[in-house]
Amino acid sequence: VQLQASGGGLVQVGDSLRLSCKASGFAFREDDWAIGWFHQAPGKAREGISSIQLLFGNARYEDSVKGRFTISQDDAENTVYLQMSDLKIEDTGVYYCAATEDSDSRFEEYNHWGRGTQVTVSS
Repeated sequence: VQLQASGGGLVQVGDSLRLSCKASGFAFREDDWAIGWFHQAPGKAREGISSIQLLFGNARYEDSVKGRFTISQDDAENTVYLQMSDLKIEDTGVYYCAATEDSDSRFEEYNHWGRGTQVTVSS
């Protein structure tokens, strides 16, 4: 299983950005995989912010991003996206995507990780 996050960059407060997580080594609609997005702000621990159960497309969001971020999947491209809108200074950090074979996993149980992509939000 390999995951590669991309799409980060430097944006201003209120801007939008779309991150991509390209996955390989498993099929989105087989078994019970889930992919999650995680945010690590400077000097802070990494935390899960959103996930999607790939078989049925069920998504969940943490309160910090609810209403601003949207997670989606493209089965043909084996890619999960994180559309980020109304970005805030506190959204700055490294964003990682990770996968788990059990969609009921808690964020801390995700066990397949890719490299992160940096998002910087400036005022």
